[in-house]
Amino acid sequence: MNDITPPVPGHGRVLGALALELAYGAAVTHDSVAQEQAGALAALVAADLAAFAPDAARLDCTLVAAHYDPVELLRPGWPLHQELWQLATRAPRASGGGARVIAFGSHAGQLPGALSPSADFRGGPLRLLPFVLDGDAAIAARVAARCEADLMEEGMAGAATALAMQEVFGLRVEHARYLTVHDLCAMTALQYGHAGLEPLWPLLETALLSPAREAWLDAPPEPLLRYADGEVRMALLSPDAWRALYAPDDAPSGDNDNVDDARHARLARGFAHFEARQRQFASVLRAHGIPVAFAHATGDPRDAL
Repeated sequence: MNDITPPVPGHGRVLGALALELAYGAAVTHDSVAQEQAGALAALVAADLAAFAPDAARLDCTLVAAHYDPVELLRPGWPLHQELWQLATRAPRASGGGARVIAFGSHAGQLPGALSPSADFRGGPLRLLPFVLDGDAAIAARVAARCEADLMEEGMAGAATALAMQEVFGLRVEHARYLTVHDLCAMTALQYGHAGLEPLWPLLETALLSPAREAWLDAPPEPLLRYADGEVRMALLSPDAWRALYAPDDAPSGDNDNVDDARHARLARGFAHFEARQRQFASVLRAHGIPVAFAHATGDPRDAL
C-alpha cells in the first residue's frame, strides 16, 4: 500500500513524512525554503532514516523542503508523494549509479511542479515534510517493513535535524518525528475521533487505501453517504423526508398546541443540525481531495446514491 503509480519494474517505494509538532500558538511565517538550503535538509533526513533502517541508505531519498497540513498528504493516490517521485525520476544519476539524495526547494519563491503548499491549511499544529524512498524492490520491502513496525515509536528526528528545521522555517518545534503514510492515517483517525468525525473515517480510509472498493455511512442520525468510483455521494433530504427517516416516532399530539409547538421547534433544530453536519462532512472530504456530489432524494435516499 505504500506504492505509487506508475510502477517501475523491480522498484519499490516507501512513502513517509517528517512530522513537525509545533508549540502552542506558534506562527507559520513561510512554508518553503530555497533550493540551496533544501539539500542540507534532505541530507539530514536521509542520515536519520539510514540510522533507523540501514538499508535505507541504499535507496534514493527524495524530500521537498516545504511543510504541509496532513490533509494535503492524505489524498487518494498520494498526489504530493506522486509529484515528488515523478520529479525525482527526472533528476540526473551519477555515473556510479549509487543511491541519491534529492532535494526540491523554491526558486524565486516558487516550488517546482505541483508542490506548493496551500495557504488554506497553513494554521494547523502539525506540519509535514513528505519524502519518498525509492529503489530495488527487495530492499524497499525490507525498509518498509521496518518502518511500518517501528518508525512511529522509534523514529524521532535527530537533534541536528530538528534544530535545522526550526531555524530554516522559523518555527517553534516541540517534537520532530518520522511517520509512514499509514502512521499518518492512524494518527488522523484518532484525531478525527476526538473531533467527533469518527463516523466519516471509514469512507476516508477506503478512498485512501482501497479506492476501488465501495463504502457507506448509513448510521442515523448521521447523514447518508456512499463512496464509490472516486467520489462521495451524499443524500439531500427535505425536512419531511429527514423526519420520516430520522425521527419517525416524533408525531404531532393533535390535542396540545404547546406540545406541538415544542415538537416543531425540536424538529427544526434537529434538521438544522443535520444540514450543518452535511456541510462539515463535505468540507472535510473536499479538503482531502475527495469530490462530493449531492443527490436529491425523493423516495428511499439509498436509491439516490
